[in-house]
Amino acid sequence: MTAQRELRTQLEELLRYFVVSGVALAADTGVMLLAANFVHYLWAATLGFVLGAVTSYLLSVGWAFRHRRLAAFPRTEFAVFVAVGVAGLGLNNLVIYAAVEYAGLGLLAAKAVAAGMTFSFNFAVRKWGLFRP
Repeated sequence: MTAQRELRTQLEELLRYFVVSGVALAADTGVMLLAANFVHYLWAATLGFVLGAVTSYLLSVGWAFRHRRLAAFPRTEFAVFVAVGVAGLGLNNLVIYAAVEYAGLGLLAAKAVAAGMTFSFNFAVRKWGLFRP
């Protein structure tokens, strides 16, 4: 594959992953904001994040990425995807906690900061570990 074609493929996957992440973030944030009316905000953030992660997995393997290194081993692929998600959840909740408790941000603003950091982390790790030829 030529360098130009490889770059185009990478950019297309990044754009598709960005769309997938937007859909997953909408599900995540909607559940978080709803659940925050009933449970502590960190539990609400966790519930939202889990729903967002499932949404992200289904759309990632079905549409976002062209190559799946572990496609022949779907349980392993899902386990690795979940492991990255758990690390992302830790980053997500740490950033939300710090932004709310120490930076004085509101929950939605804190979620926006966390989403940017989590998106970058998840894309890099998932692309490198799961979705490259």
